[in-house]
Parts: sequence; C-alpha cells; structure tokens
Amino acid sequence: MLNAVAGYKTTFCEVLFCLALLAVFLPVKIYPFVFLLASLAYFWDTPVLLRHYWVGFLGIFIGYASLTFLIHLPGDKREVTNFLKLPINFCYLYFAVGWLAQRDNTRLLRWVDSTLHVALGLTLLQLLLYHQAAGFRWLGGAPSSAHGSALYHPSHYFWGLDDKNMFGARIALLGFVYVLLPIVRRQALVWWRILLVGVLAWLSLSRTPMVALFLGVFCLLWAGTTFRWRVVLGIGVLLAIPFLAEKVIRIDSILASNDGMGVRLVYWKAFFQHFTAISPLGNGFMSGGDFLRRYADFYHGEPHIHNTFFTCYLEFGIVGLTSYVLFLFYFYRFCMEKQKNRPFLWVAFLPLLAILLILYSGYDNDVILYLVLVFLLGSSYRVGTERLRWRVGA
Repeated sequence: MLNAVAGYKTTFCEVLFCLALLAVFLPVKIYPFVFLLASLAYFWDTPVLLRHYWVGFLGIFIGYASLTFLIHLPGDKREVTNFLKLPINFCYLYFAVGWLAQRDNTRLLRWVDSTLHVALGLTLLQLLLYHQAAGFRWLGGAPSSAHGSALYHPSHYFWGLDDKNMFGARIALLGFVYVLLPIVRRQALVWWRILLVGVLAWLSLSRTPMVALFLGVFCLLWAGTTFRWRVVLGIGVLLAIPFLAEKVIRIDSILASNDGMGVRLVYWKAFFQHFTAISPLGNGFMSGGDFLRRYADFYHGEPHIHNTFFTCYLEFGIVGLTSYVLFLFYFYRFCMEKQKNRPFLWVAFLPLLAILLILYSGYDNDVILYLVLVFLLGSSYRVGTERLRWRVGA
C-alpha cells in the first residue's frame, strides 16, 4: 500500500514537472500557480531538503531584493506582478533541483523529451501562423528589428510569447535542451533536432536565439569531435561568417536607433557613462526605466537595460550583483559535484550566459527552467568524464 502511494506521488510530481514546462507557453499566465503547486509536490516527495552554497547566496539575493522592493513601496501593479515572479520562480528552482538530486530521473527524461516535442511543435505552428498572416514575405529574414517585432501581431498569438526577443530566447534555451536530450539518453547527436531548432530560431526573426544556438551547437560539436573534424568545423564557420554577419547579425544596421543591438549599445553606454548615478545599494526594483529615460540617448520603454548583470547592479547594487553571480557560480559547482563532466556542463551553460549578457533581468521563468533542466541533464549524463562522447543518431 505504501509503495503504491509513493508511486502515485512520484508520478504526480513528474506530471507537474512536464506541465510546468508547458505552462510558461500559455497566453493565460497560470504558470505561477503551476510552479507553486509543483514546489509543494516536490517538497512532499523529497526526503531531505537541499543545502548548498548556491542556496545560501540565492537566499541573500531574494532577501535583499525583497527588502529593496518593500523600501520603495508603493509600487504600481506592474512592479508588484514582476516582483512576485522573483520568489515564485526561485522557489521552484530550489524545490525542483532538490527533488531531482535525490531520485532516479530516467523516466522523467523520456517524459521531458515528449513534452518538448509538443512545446516546439506548437512553437513551429505559432511562427508559421505569424508568417502566413504576413504573407511569408520575411521567410528570408527581416530587414530590421522593427520589422521582426511587427511579425508578432497580438491577434494571431496563441502560444509562447508575443515578444520577439523573449520568445526567441525561449526557443534558444529550451531548443538547446532538446538537442542535448538524446546525447544524455542515448549518447547520440540527432541532426534533425539541430535543424528543427535552427529553423524555429530563424523563423522567430530574433538574433538572440540564432547567436546563442550557434555558440551552443558550435561548442557541442567542437567538444565531441576529433582534431580532424575540428579543422573542418573551423573552416565551415569561417565560410559562414559573411552570411551570419549580413543575415543573422545584420551588421549593416547594427548601430541604428531602431535596431535591437543598437538600442543595447546605447543603454550600456548610459550605464557606464553615468555609473556614479547608481547607488552602491541599488536604485530600487525596476528602476531601469527611470535611469534610461534620464540618461540614455533614446529610450524605447524597456524596464531593464538588456544585460542581467548590469540590471542587477542598477536595481540591487553591490549586494544584489555579488549574491547573484555567486549563486550562478556555486550552482555550476553543484552541478559539477553531481556529474563531473566539465565539457558537457560548460557547453550547456554557454547559451544561457550569452543570453544573460544581452537580455534577461535574471529571475525570469525561462532562466529558472533552463537551470533546472541543465541540472537534470548534467546529473543524468554518465558517459565520458574527460570529454563529450556521442554518435550520430536518428
């Protein structure tokens, strides 16, 4: 009887884990409820609560961010809503990782693989619907960031996100997990998965997933091949640079005021030129808008400055930035302790780091899910401790 109850409890947790992956794609924002319910279920199914340095530094970050938010009350509805994401998302991270660390995740890996089939299949359908409504005139790439953003018409939105950059980042992160899954489960690199995720990134018209995926896939291939194939890979990259520069990075318009990268450069310049206007204790939660409105050459209304670490310092000062960086560092160390496969882990963390440097505020649900999934994959990868080893699979 007790074994049956334990089995139902474990199955319930695994179902919630997969539902949490799908919930973030829904237009109706029910994912906080799913995250909280899943956190309670993981707590219920975890024998011993997790203790590690990363947990301590994460607690410091949450505590200081909460104190900063409370000091600057009252906030508007948007600020309150965004702040609630911070404790809910990090709570999910803590309980999910603690649950995964103390169990056999073989069946869960199969379920996550099936869940990502569904999530990315619907993502393809959503992007094709956007392009169909635009007459497929941007299948060859958008001429500018503004044209790319115009593709995301609210009336055609049913899955994912209605923001080009955020949707692109989600495609990059979960898409790269999708590529890594067969390597973990069967030690096989599946080429059609790389192709599918690349097509999704291209159709999103966002440079963010293209750059992050290129870095991740390049390093994955580099780490898992011999010297001969590395030479071939290097030559291939050199030949692809002109195409990447023109079609992906859009280097000819990169400094334009309506270009996403141009906007980032202006915001980062304001951050460094007016660094002394930032209190060492931080200017307060979601203070990026006020800072950019005052000091940037132009401002397009974003609540952050498109760099997790700059935003972290701007909002929470030295304490927030230091605790967040140490949280990430010790989380990586924690993953290493569970599976000493350094090449796999640095390849897995690279796309996240690339995107953190150009987009997120740091406590977004995509970042949290990716960290959870990286731990799941890293702790399940049992082949090769010195280098990645895999074969080409179907």
